[in-house]
Amino acid sequence: MWAGLHSQGIMEQRFPQPIRRVGVIGGGQLAWMMGLVAPTLDLELVVQTPQATDPAVAVAQAAVLAEVNDVAATQALAAQCDVITFENEFIDCEGLQTLADQGTIFRPSLAVLALVLDKLKQRQCFARLGLPNPRYEALGGEFEADGLEAQAARLGFPLVMKTRRLGYDGYGTTVVRTLAELSPTWERFRFAPVLLEEFVPFKQELAVMVARSASGEVALYPTVETQQVNQICRRVLVPAAVSAEVETTITGMARTLVEALNLVGIVGIECFLTQDDRVLINEIAPRTHNSGHYSLDACPTSQFEQQLRAVSDRPLGPTHLTCPQAVMVNLLGLEVSEYRHQEKLASLKQFPQATVYWYHKGIRPGRKLGHVTCRLEATEDPEQVAETLERLWYSP
Repeated sequence: MWAGLHSQGIMEQRFPQPIRRVGVIGGGQLAWMMGLVAPTLDLELVVQTPQATDPAVAVAQAAVLAEVNDVAATQALAAQCDVITFENEFIDCEGLQTLADQGTIFRPSLAVLALVLDKLKQRQCFARLGLPNPRYEALGGEFEADGLEAQAARLGFPLVMKTRRLGYDGYGTTVVRTLAELSPTWERFRFAPVLLEEFVPFKQELAVMVARSASGEVALYPTVETQQVNQICRRVLVPAAVSAEVETTITGMARTLVEALNLVGIVGIECFLTQDDRVLINEIAPRTHNSGHYSLDACPTSQFEQQLRAVSDRPLGPTHLTCPQAVMVNLLGLEVSEYRHQEKLASLKQFPQATVYWYHKGIRPGRKLGHVTCRLEATEDPEQVAETLERLWYSP
């Protein structure tokens, strides 16, 4: 198993000299939050992002203005920095391999990014590592051997249809409840390669952030519960209310994954917890993630600082909670005026113990515009606090 993974090119790279400049492919809010902490590590950031108005441009030392999948732009980025990391995974892995062959260091490696770009490869990798998966069937092209209905029958209804590439925040994911919905749903996907997965009637969705350095040091954050609205993360409760056995299972899975991949960087791991307390791995994101935003205010080392530490060969920082509990609520764009958005933002800033992060992005309905974190005492109810924060933002 290990030799097989290494033969696919998932090998860690050693850097011959101190790292001072980090390139980031992507210039949105995740890179912006990296940029806020980079000076504390004596690091400079250079971002590759399409627009001069993208959030991270304001805090980076330099920017290459181009789409994130523009290989020529990444070559220009590489000329200005020591190592390249990622804010998102929508890149041209094959094109970037030429740069890697010429000595550009990507952390995480392109082989890790290639796994994430294709949900089938993710599932197959999890299975090779013995990480429990929902049952799945690949559909489309060379995988359509047994016919659509036969593949669905092996899973049973309802089931989940996911596009294998470029899906995020619920986009490219549909629950198919009956046989009659199956073929029309695939038609709406334009017959693209997809995964059919068993529908998991989970009792909780859980996540954990885990970082690993090139030397093999691993840092695990607390397991959290994520709650979705319309398949987009709305709130995160920290720590998750789970048994010690479940916590041990998730941290064990996280270690197995980052060590098998020789990951250098940080990864968010999303899981389902079934009614009988089985943990099934859902997806991974080899970068900072919604489920780790709370760490900005509730841990000694935020996930953003940790990513920079990992990719720049700094020692990893401590990850324990500095308060008994915390919550994070995402702030999505509303169908109201910009002035009304600002009024709601002002009300959130008045909430005790709350810290608001506003990304300074163009406002449109459904867009992630910011988030709010709140440190809590042990006697407080995190669900009630999250609901109060949501009312301040989402109520008319």
